[in-house]
Amino acid sequence: MKCILNDELIDENTLPSDFTALRYLREKHGLTGTKEGCASGDCGACTLLVGALEDGELTYSTLNSCITPMQSLAGKHIVSVEYLSKSGELHPAQQAMVASHGSQCGFCTPGFVLSLAGLYENKQGSEQAIDREAVCDAISGNLCRCTGYRPIIEAGLSMTKEPMIKVQESKETPFIELMSKNDSIKTQLESLQTEPHNSSNYLQPTDLEQLAHALTSNPEAVLIAGGTDLMLENTQRYRDFDTLIDVSRVTELKHLHIGETSLTIGSSVTYSELEDFSKTLYPQVNALLSRIASRQIRNRGTIGGNVANASPIADLPPLLLAFDADIQLLKHDGSTRVVNIADFYQGYKQTQLAADEMIASFELSLDKLAQFHRFYKVSKRMEDDISSVMLAVRFEEKNGTLTDVRLAFGGMAATPIRGLKAEAALTGKVINDEQALSQAIEALRSELTPMSDMRASAKYRLDMACNLIRKAWLELNGTDVVTFSGHAVTDSILSTGSEASTHA
Repeated sequence: MKCILNDELIDENTLPSDFTALRYLREKHGLTGTKEGCASGDCGACTLLVGALEDGELTYSTLNSCITPMQSLAGKHIVSVEYLSKSGELHPAQQAMVASHGSQCGFCTPGFVLSLAGLYENKQGSEQAIDREAVCDAISGNLCRCTGYRPIIEAGLSMTKEPMIKVQESKETPFIELMSKNDSIKTQLESLQTEPHNSSNYLQPTDLEQLAHALTSNPEAVLIAGGTDLMLENTQRYRDFDTLIDVSRVTELKHLHIGETSLTIGSSVTYSELEDFSKTLYPQVNALLSRIASRQIRNRGTIGGNVANASPIADLPPLLLAFDADIQLLKHDGSTRVVNIADFYQGYKQTQLAADEMIASFELSLDKLAQFHRFYKVSKRMEDDISSVMLAVRFEEKNGTLTDVRLAFGGMAATPIRGLKAEAALTGKVINDEQALSQAIEALRSELTPMSDMRASAKYRLDMACNLIRKAWLELNGTDVVTFSGHAVTDSILSTGSEASTHA
């Protein structure tokens, strides 16, 4: 496994398959600026910047090194906080934090700095302005217990205004160029593209043929994509993985395109990739994706992983239920079968996946994507939090009458569920029929028996579910609903459907 760590070429062939990037930096190289806070990808103290070549361009993204296998970063440029001031000059993100008094105890500061540095690099590289929304998104996966976030946000907004300053005398060439424009790094990464990424215990196939061979040769191996959930088995439950097969580079599982009648989403497409894709095409989908986990998690977590984990609080299964999505399952021998999302879940953490199967892709009807839809996620925090209640709504309307209704819930029961009786109460009714709405809410109260846990009581969940249906009904009828969030809300944002549809 070869990669670039800061400005050093690394050739490492002795790592266990599940040895994390965090451990590698701290234990093998003494780069202790990267911290372990939670070991579960929640706090961001372990944030790293990782550069990769995409169509000849070098782009950087953040990730949680505490749950990222080091070997998954083969062929990439890994940037720790020590690299930012390697020539005796502060990076604009570091200087902005100093000027804005954005650090107190300092434990979380390196993670914040790298998240802001990634934002700076990408925005400057594309000559885009840095606004408050961009800063809040960049640091959404970085938690601070001491300072509060105001000075950190101010630091992010001031990065382009702060000159770089020297922290020590240095004869080295000042490190002032954008990392994405560093020709030396790009040249090294280009040479690494021809190098094999596989090791004896960590396989990274790039097509289905290689994947089939890896599975045949390693029948006991465990599949991994983003690893944002699987690696918790290692860091939280101390499970060791002998051999991992990484499917994140398999081309056929990365497809994301619009066909004649459907949208195809490959199982290894990340949240961030789908987020970028949906920004203008499907703004409501985009808004929901911005509420899933943190930027670090969205950069690695995959659509297939979110669905296959069968978590009751996963945010994408209700969306797929609302659109009546089909799932293509791929067997290790190359054969496939299709299962509708409504039939996929069979109980808590139980799915139709056989031992020799994996999710290959999802198919969503373009006709249904064009119909009225909304997604509402209720959680204690705006970013980086788990749903207390999730509702995905789709209304098909013809001549003022509802011909098809989907009300799909997450965070309510052992599996994602639909409000079938409530759907029936609305189907065939005109869109402004208040009596029909009341009947639907009454039906929902009779058919749902939500769970109670640390996030919410059953009563809260049921009341919220009913209120969210009313909210969707109001939006369907063109009423602007007052919405409160941690982000700036523009006038009539609900009618434009660009952001607040996910804020309950």
